[in-house]
Amino acid sequence: MKILFSHSYFLRFDPKQWETAQPYAPLGTLYAASLMRENNYEVGLFDTMFAHRPEEIIPKLEEFKPDLFVIYDDGFNYLTKMCLTNMREAAFKMIKFAKERGCVTIVSSSDSTDRYEQYLDEGADYVMLGEAEMTLQTLADAIKNSTQDIATIQGLAFRDKGNVIKTPRRGVMNDLDRLPMPAWDLADIATYKKYWLKSTGYFSMNIGTTRGCPFKCNWCAKPIYGNRYNSRSPQNVISELKFLKEKYNFDHIWFCDDIFGLKPGWVSEFATLVKENNLHFRYKIQSRADLLLQENNIKALAQSGCDNVWIGAESGSQAILDAMDKGITIAQIKEATELLKKNGIKPSLFIQFGYLGETKDDIEKTIRMINELMPHSIGVSVSYPLPGTIFYEKVKADLEKKANWTDSDELKLMFKNTYQPAFYKQLHRYVQKNHRMHIAIDLVKNVLRQPAKFSPGVIKKLASLLYYIPAVLVAKIKLQSLEKTV
Repeated sequence: MKILFSHSYFLRFDPKQWETAQPYAPLGTLYAASLMRENNYEVGLFDTMFAHRPEEIIPKLEEFKPDLFVIYDDGFNYLTKMCLTNMREAAFKMIKFAKERGCVTIVSSSDSTDRYEQYLDEGADYVMLGEAEMTLQTLADAIKNSTQDIATIQGLAFRDKGNVIKTPRRGVMNDLDRLPMPAWDLADIATYKKYWLKSTGYFSMNIGTTRGCPFKCNWCAKPIYGNRYNSRSPQNVISELKFLKEKYNFDHIWFCDDIFGLKPGWVSEFATLVKENNLHFRYKIQSRADLLLQENNIKALAQSGCDNVWIGAESGSQAILDAMDKGITIAQIKEATELLKKNGIKPSLFIQFGYLGETKDDIEKTIRMINELMPHSIGVSVSYPLPGTIFYEKVKADLEKKANWTDSDELKLMFKNTYQPAFYKQLHRYVQKNHRMHIAIDLVKNVLRQPAKFSPGVIKKLASLLYYIPAVLVAKIKLQSLEKTV
């Protein structure tokens, strides 16, 4: 039996990400393809990352002639977790094209797990709910051999005589080391490398070391892996790193876990193995302020090549963090940021505006925190309700007309809050420009303190002040004009 895999993220349909040009191969898709190939299925991949439109899959369908067509989204990538409508509509078109050519169509994604009936209405034969590799293997075997009643397979939604059948959720895998290495050979890694070298001058690849997150931030959706947390062994991760280094000669790794190295002792053991195997590379991770302060995690991260840590700071207001059930303090954010800097690691902060009850004072506290901590980068968003969260339940009455962004840069506040949606869009612009201005000011101070560090490369950054000072002033004036309560 032949299986053609694809996913629904089209880089060109996300203008901001297309301009940034830092694409990562669909890791979740490659894991599923690898497992099915290991179980004697013939597999192929139509990678939508660089495609212009869904219709491009038609020649692949007609050439490969698959029995099963599987849209298996990359659950490790936050862009797919956002459930963007551009990508949903593209998935619907690909389902239609596959159905017209006689394929059994199967879907696994955050969006389809939340909206399985909609995908079934658009022609999907089966929607796999939650972590799906084992479900896909069992389902494919049942279709091929006709030996098992589909309704007994866990983790599925499908129609039977017009009725939607939803089977019990399948438990997540505990032993991640038993999964084969992702089918990297199916992806056009040379094209990924070309984009990275052109946009950044280095080549980054993605690896997942964990699945799930045990914390309970009440706005964070977890449709695939849930609140369980499971980890690959450091030895297993090192084996993949060695393979990828030899095969593709990457410069940098994005460990795309929700939280990197949560398991006690994991980061320290990983650092030891990196040194023992003479691996040299830079990497970035996502973590929490409180976890970074445990054990000697930050020192171990620095020793193993980590150069950038993204912390889910979210807000400079403790009242908002508590309302989010974030479970961290402003003091921990500050301490972790300062300690990262002392160890030569760039701290970056995820910031979220627009949470329910956020006031002007809360917003000003967040801006002050950014200015004081001077993170390397900030990722600014507005609160985005996704099904399955406490936050979604609080605001879902406001989401009748629009419940998802079209692309990752839409940043539209979709529920009633302190300010109108246009205010938060402008707030995003202001905070980003204000941060860059403070970075430039800090650079000027450092050069004045240590003139020996002045170089031609610094001139460009210093000159940026001529742009950012008036740009910040204009952005603030526009923001103030929008400061009207709903």
